[in-house]
Amino acid sequence: MPSLEDPLVVITDLDGSLLDHHTYSWQPAVPWLEKLKANNIPVVFCSSKTAAEIVPLQNSLGFPGASFIAENGALLQLDGESPGKIMGKDYAAIRAAMLRLREEKGFKFFGFGDVDEKLVGEWTGLAAQDALLAQRREASEAFIWRESDERLREFADCLAAAALAVTQGGRFYHVMSAGSSKGAAVRQLLAHYRRRDGRQWQSIGLGDGPNDISLLEAVDYAVIIRGYSKTPVNVSPQQRYVYRTKAYGPEGWSEGMDHFITSA
Repeated sequence: MPSLEDPLVVITDLDGSLLDHHTYSWQPAVPWLEKLKANNIPVVFCSSKTAAEIVPLQNSLGFPGASFIAENGALLQLDGESPGKIMGKDYAAIRAAMLRLREEKGFKFFGFGDVDEKLVGEWTGLAAQDALLAQRREASEAFIWRESDERLREFADCLAAAALAVTQGGRFYHVMSAGSSKGAAVRQLLAHYRRRDGRQWQSIGLGDGPNDISLLEAVDYAVIIRGYSKTPVNVSPQQRYVYRTKAYGPEGWSEGMDHFITSA
């Protein structure tokens, strides 16, 4: 098991994991966050949120300038580097493909680019100014689906022909470049850490939804936080170290950290 003395990085989903699914509070995780900061352990946010949303959260939680992974892995921001790296097609190209399919085949969905910040706020529970940050997308589109699962599969097949893929998050579906994922971005991040100082970094990953599976499979120790998704979160049997929490959100986040770092 890892210790606070090891070269260790914590890579965490936000909504429903470090942040409460309903209130967006992280207060139950504060003791662990303070402990990690005191031991100079990087905490990397890995989220469906945009970079515009993540940077203020980093500042609020006390991790300014740290690496982060945004938009479900479609954008990777390494510490000390700017701007972030888009992992595939940009937002304009993705929106254009989605709108073309809606026009040609009549698919019924509403993306963040279709509505104003007031409606995004109603969908997410975010204040208007925060909803505007959620709309500042660079490499993926979040959307609500208004048809059957069968039509969703047809939509995904059409997107695949354009080298795009659909992933399911806690609240929304997301369209991003095929091959992009949280896990792919995590692997690039860990390679960056190892190249930088030659140390064998260990990693703990924490997430609660189906879009976190690739993240949980890319780390050494996986914490599956109890969540609200109807789709089960099942990782590969090759992931030897997996812990499922009893608690939700930041309480479960702390429970998972307690499980894997028992000497803290």
